[in-house]
Amino acid sequence: MRALPWNRARTLAAELATPPPPENVPIGDAAGRVLAEPLRALVAVPGFDNAAMDGYAVRGAGPWRLTGRVLAGCPDPGALAERTAVEIATGAPVPAGADRVVPYEEANREGGLVAIRADAGRAWVRDHIRRRGEDAEPGDELLPAGSLVTPVVLGMAGSVGADTVSVVPRPRARVLLTGDEIVRAGLPGPGQVRDALGPLLPPLLAGFGADVTGVSVVGDASAAALTAALAATTEEIAVVCGASSVGPVDHLHAALAGLVATVHVNGVACRPGRPQVLAHRPDRGTDTGWIVGLPGNPYAALVAAYTLLAPLVAGLTGRGLPGLPTVAVSGQARPVPGLTRLVPVRWDDSGAVVVPRDGAGYLGAAAQADALAVIEPDWTPHAPARLILQC
Repeated sequence: MRALPWNRARTLAAELATPPPPENVPIGDAAGRVLAEPLRALVAVPGFDNAAMDGYAVRGAGPWRLTGRVLAGCPDPGALAERTAVEIATGAPVPAGADRVVPYEEANREGGLVAIRADAGRAWVRDHIRRRGEDAEPGDELLPAGSLVTPVVLGMAGSVGADTVSVVPRPRARVLLTGDEIVRAGLPGPGQVRDALGPLLPPLLAGFGADVTGVSVVGDASAAALTAALAATTEEIAVVCGASSVGPVDHLHAALAGLVATVHVNGVACRPGRPQVLAHRPDRGTDTGWIVGLPGNPYAALVAAYTLLAPLVAGLTGRGLPGLPTVAVSGQARPVPGLTRLVPVRWDDSGAVVVPRDGAGYLGAAAQADALAVIEPDWTPHAPARLILQC
């Protein structure tokens, strides 16, 4: 199979997956999930006319005779008579008949009378009353399906009366590290390599919207071990690290053949990260049974994760492929004919600048970066480039 252009591979990964049936969860458990149905108001917001400022609710022409006080939580403040006022707190219900709330800083109070200050200007003509339903009425759609549930969304859901929201289940992923040379703890010995992807991928996938259930090491001896590990995977996504190329112990393609998996992506025309794979098991639905092969070199694996894993999770959660902002990029990025490069960049006053010394096997430049710049073959220094913001 021919290596796909980077844009096509990324788009395809998002298009192929479909989200599973939704579930209702308490709003306290919904952070980081994706709305499966639009968020609608269950109550009016505000639910009643209320004061937008601390001050005096008044009726008619001033000066006004002060007749009482209304605080937040008052069930019924009654009605104001002509040319009377009540002291009122922000958020308290406005008495019927009130024309406006005069803030403390625009009012003079002498004894039992309230008047507009002479130096108040024309600011006092604002009524400082939040009217019932001016922000939302029951049934109004506030956010569409596919929206990410952020802390602000949770606050809004609570404010409109929601106790639960309908969300897409977060996909689960299992990470399979291949390689007899991998050491997961301690100092590596001769011929050994400390694992970088085991610590990197779980939080990275969490940022994408998936949960990693475990990280396992699979030996290089034969394709049978990898085939068995993939066959035993019940999670929606299996992420295989280090077996996606064509070396003597790169067994992913043999394992996929043994599982009769459909290979949708077998190589991407990008640097680094060309040997990446997206496949699907035919015995599973389109919301599960996905296999993603990442290169073993850590930075190449990071590039591949943003190329295939992030869009795949976006498809499984119903978010769709996120757009990429465009920013002017400066520095030495060395475009490559026929390939898309992804290079680490960090912010400066002019936009983004390339972090030097990026290489497929080392995460140092990426660790210093704010984003990855998508450098197309025709890019020139200081020209705009799309950015992938790092999780």
